[in-house]
Amino acid sequence: MHKPYITVRNLHKAYETLAGSQPVLTGMDFDIHQGDFVAIVGASGVGKTTLLNMLTGVDAPSTGEVVIGDRVITDTRTSQTKWRAKNMGIVFQLFQLLPTLSVAENIVFPMDFTRTHSRADRRAIALELLDRFGIADQADRTPDMLSGGQQQRVAIARAMANHPPLLIGDEPTANLDHMSASNVFSTFQGLADGGTTVIITTHDRDLVKHVPIVYELTEGQLHRATESQAIREAAS
Repeated sequence: MHKPYITVRNLHKAYETLAGSQPVLTGMDFDIHQGDFVAIVGASGVGKTTLLNMLTGVDAPSTGEVVIGDRVITDTRTSQTKWRAKNMGIVFQLFQLLPTLSVAENIVFPMDFTRTHSRADRRAIALELLDRFGIADQADRTPDMLSGGQQQRVAIARAMANHPPLLIGDEPTANLDHMSASNVFSTFQGLADGGTTVIITTHDRDLVKHVPIVYELTEGQLHRATESQAIREAAS
């Protein structure tokens, strides 16, 4: 058995509210291997986005550890920004595109930040990614000129720009029509087949049917879901 690419141990996350401490993740333990394609399902508000924030280092756990490769993501003494930009592609639920940059410039931005690819090639790579998702004709528009579905495809293209070994998406097909969602799914499956680790949250019942590894998040814990459980939870 190969060493896991992602190791999560004793992961707890609680938020302090006026009503007291509200636990979301409660001592979670799991492993994910390089090239796994994983979907996390569960009812709205159960903590799926919180878990992704722990995996990406966007937020810190109350206690516990997340290790990706040889990197301890939960080590708050070390800045994760540069490492994350090179090694993770993140598709946020609210896109987080830069409003003053064009669509193509949004995709070039992570390449500029990490100095990935030659400067002369970066726009061509951005256009190729946009073409893959059928929106190359939107390259020189700003994000506010695009529909929600188009912005989502731009966000996915941006996450792929540095060819990261890990792609994490929070409801990455939520704003897409069936054909576009199927295209995104096929892209994710192709990335996983090539060795990229892909982790998504989703409510898409059709998508869940085809994801190789499905976990259900309930009561602060992850459980490997059967096909019927996965479809039911995705529909919640």
